[in-house]
Amino acid sequence: MDRLANTVRPYAWGSTTAIPELLGTEPTSEPQAELWMGAHPGAPSRITRAQPGRTPEPQALSDVITAAPETELGPAAVKKFGPRLPFLLKLLAAGAPLSLQVHPNLAQAQEGYADEERRQVPIDAPHRNYKDANHKPELICALTEFNGLCGFGVPTASAEILESLGVDSLKPYADLLRARPEEAALREVLTAVLTVDRTEMAATVTETAAAATRLAAAPGTPADRAATYKMLASLAHHYPGDPGVLAAALLNHVQLQPGEALFLGAGVPHAYLDGLGVEIMANSDNVLRCGLTPKHVDVPELLRIVRFEATDPGVLRPEASPDSEELYETPIDEFRLSRYVLPEGGAPVHLPSGAPQVLLCTAGTPRAGELSLAPGQSVFVPAGEKPELSGPGTVFRATVVV
Repeated sequence: MDRLANTVRPYAWGSTTAIPELLGTEPTSEPQAELWMGAHPGAPSRITRAQPGRTPEPQALSDVITAAPETELGPAAVKKFGPRLPFLLKLLAAGAPLSLQVHPNLAQAQEGYADEERRQVPIDAPHRNYKDANHKPELICALTEFNGLCGFGVPTASAEILESLGVDSLKPYADLLRARPEEAALREVLTAVLTVDRTEMAATVTETAAAATRLAAAPGTPADRAATYKMLASLAHHYPGDPGVLAAALLNHVQLQPGEALFLGAGVPHAYLDGLGVEIMANSDNVLRCGLTPKHVDVPELLRIVRFEATDPGVLRPEASPDSEELYETPIDEFRLSRYVLPEGGAPVHLPSGAPQVLLCTAGTPRAGELSLAPGQSVFVPAGEKPELSGPGTVFRATVVV
């Protein structure tokens, strides 16, 4: 197996301290948003593998896999997913809210990519929606308390929140949410929020933020409602006048505790707000944005992709098995995420072989085979190897379903 050298992505929303604290390094004062582990072409991990008669040199993991896909990934994974690692594992550290967004399903991604290719939209154009022909399901597992938005809430409950703010310009949205069937209500209100005059919207968001700030601090406000008010006020602080602030009032506000996770499937609007977590996703860059961003928002295409239905966010907790693996169950074959909490002096755990794996340490000083790991360090395990884990520490295992 190979120790990975990984790249930090310095997106503006990233925390300046969370990833350095985990790694035990000094903060640089610059945002450190994501640490990528895998073979994504945007920032592939690097390995240094000994070769007979040659001085070892760092190589991109993507190049190593391309040179010998069946050796690295296994015949079953290559047959099912092609000659590429089909997932990207990350440490994600949100210091400010990410954009409110949704991802297409596989058929929509293939159709959208083919259409933009046919129309010769440059791949790096800011208004391009589909960077590739793949879907982008995601799973986020909290390492600290982690706040996010996930899926539409019940329309009548969203109407109650909007009414409680006492902002006159919100009343038509609340009325629509109460008067129309669920799908029509959510579609009409989101459409209205995203297409209203921006000057008018900016004024509404400013009033909403002031009301939310006042009500969050008011004596007697229930804790869950106060959390929602604080969330809306925070979004308006980070994105003044942005329609996404009102769109957020339509969604489920979820507060994950360490070890809990969320699965984000196609068509589900979501946003990560703050916290540190382990994220795994199918290899894709396809994002349709709803708001909380200065980037392009393609409203017609967004409305075609969004699933307009109230959903339970479905907080996942790991399911333990007799071999010490704790699995986060999802309906996706491109990735499978599990966790091992390894005690001091415990018997080694033998992991299955036959598929590619990335192992990530998040606590303690465990060992993967002969390699010692510290928090934030990771290894790539080719399909033919049978890794052994020993503690103490916590290790996340990312692999595929073949």
